[in-house]
Amino acid sequence: MKRKSQNASHLWDFSSGVDLGGEVSSYRQKQNIYTQGEPAETLFYIQKGGVRLSTRRNERPSAVTAILGVGDFFGELCLADYPLRMCTAVALTASSIRIIKKDKMLQMIRGKNKTSRSLLAHLLSNIKNYRDHVADLLTSSAEQRLAHVLLRLAHLGKNGRTGVKLPHLTDIVLAEMVGTTRSRINAFMNRFRKHRFISNAEEIEVRPSLRKAFGTR
Repeated sequence: MKRKSQNASHLWDFSSGVDLGGEVSSYRQKQNIYTQGEPAETLFYIQKGGVRLSTRRNERPSAVTAILGVGDFFGELCLADYPLRMCTAVALTASSIRIIKKDKMLQMIRGKNKTSRSLLAHLLSNIKNYRDHVADLLTSSAEQRLAHVLLRLAHLGKNGRTGVKLPHLTDIVLAEMVGTTRSRINAFMNRFRKHRFISNAEEIEVRPSLRKAFGTR
């Protein structure tokens, strides 16, 4: 899944998101944030929750192109003067997302300081990360993709985190994210519990052993 560049580590100073400007909006689980083909005049920063990006071509079903979590930007193609959204963004869980105007972000990037360099490195790295995610979808098994999704949403290992709880995600929601059936998700999750990669009460707790077992990026 996606990997942060070392040059982007300064982004964690933006954990509150306040320095990025804009306003924070709340989204319900499965609520559309924007739809493919809409005008693109803003970009977004995830402060809480998760987001799925998907793309539709012609009459084919939508294909998932990225699973994003806390600390990620999306919608950044507007900075390259793409006039329309190239994908659809949907909240995976209840999410708090900061909406930043294109002009404001361009002003920050042009600041020629440590923060602007960090932002630019992070935004450019998204191009490679999206490509890697598509390759992951094409080459990994459904079980591997599930492990990658759980680790991506948990941001396990960041800032010394050793066990991270996720909001309740049903097998149906996970199946949509991974691109497989509910029954297979149920079987994989039971296997993960058996090996103590995760624990499950009202929330899913993702443990470091899951990363070690699946060697995710």
